[in-house]
Amino acid sequence: MLPSLPSFDDVLQAAHRLQGVAHKTPVLQSRTLNAQMQAQVFIKCENFQRMGAFKFRGGYNALAKLSDEQKRTGVVAYSSGNHAQAVALSARILKTPATLFMPHDAAPSKLAATQGYGAQVIGYDRYSEDASALAAQLAQDSGKTFIPPFDHPDVLSGQGTAALELFEEVGELDALFVCLGGGGLLSGSALSAKAKSPHCKIYGVEPEAGNDVQQSFRKGERVKIQTPITIADGAQTPMVGAITFELIKALVDDIHTVTDAQLIDVMRFYAERMKMLVEPTGCLSLAAALQARETLKGQRVGVIISGGNVDLSRFAQLLAQNPSA
Repeated sequence: MLPSLPSFDDVLQAAHRLQGVAHKTPVLQSRTLNAQMQAQVFIKCENFQRMGAFKFRGGYNALAKLSDEQKRTGVVAYSSGNHAQAVALSARILKTPATLFMPHDAAPSKLAATQGYGAQVIGYDRYSEDASALAAQLAQDSGKTFIPPFDHPDVLSGQGTAALELFEEVGELDALFVCLGGGGLLSGSALSAKAKSPHCKIYGVEPEAGNDVQQSFRKGERVKIQTPITIADGAQTPMVGAITFELIKALVDDIHTVTDAQLIDVMRFYAERMKMLVEPTGCLSLAAALQARETLKGQRVGVIISGGNVDLSRFAQLLAQNPSA
């Protein structure tokens, strides 16, 4: 049985909890991009959020709602990096012990940041082990509270505050493109979009190699795939969440996919033209908007960058591997 689905009111309550704790991240425009797309593009920069990604919003909202006893006992979570950092930082702020499962091949910067916030980290193999099962088992054995990375009402309600801020700043939009892994950011953003800009088309964007949500959306039921091989490590989820999928089915217009090469092109654009460091997963949204530019001419388009946590050596390696024309 699914818990009752969150509503826009839950997003508003999350925004109240996050006030003064999360950064209100900037919304930027690029004249070059607007000219290229012949549209007005508003970029919500969650790469400037605390710990470098939107994940802080959901992590903090979920932990802030715990009882005093749950906070004393501690929390457990799993993540390729950004949710781990979000839970670790939120736990430090709220003085709660945190244990995080992170893949052995997690970005060194994400691992270092998570440990730097004071969390205990346990490694796992993302291709052969089920991190969700490992985390759930530890939570059951230890009495700690399991905070999943996306399939949780309080997590996705917190993530929805990024889109809420975008609409409050720029008004209604014709289209909104959102990075997509397990669906927390997309489902939360959809709640905000339907309330603040009812006619806005909402698109989730995932890697072409990991199109589990696109398959699920087409079929009307969740489809599980092998852990995809893609540079978008934050979107290497094999299956969309049960709660997030119900909201996506009800509120989202379509799911787009893009290639790793397109992500590298967008990484370069953000770095060269907007002077921003954006991780591959954070480039999903703009890559799809550029791909759909012919249908977006003359429109007001929202793009949410999910995060900016990428090792500089990895960043340079990716740009060198796919040089600009």
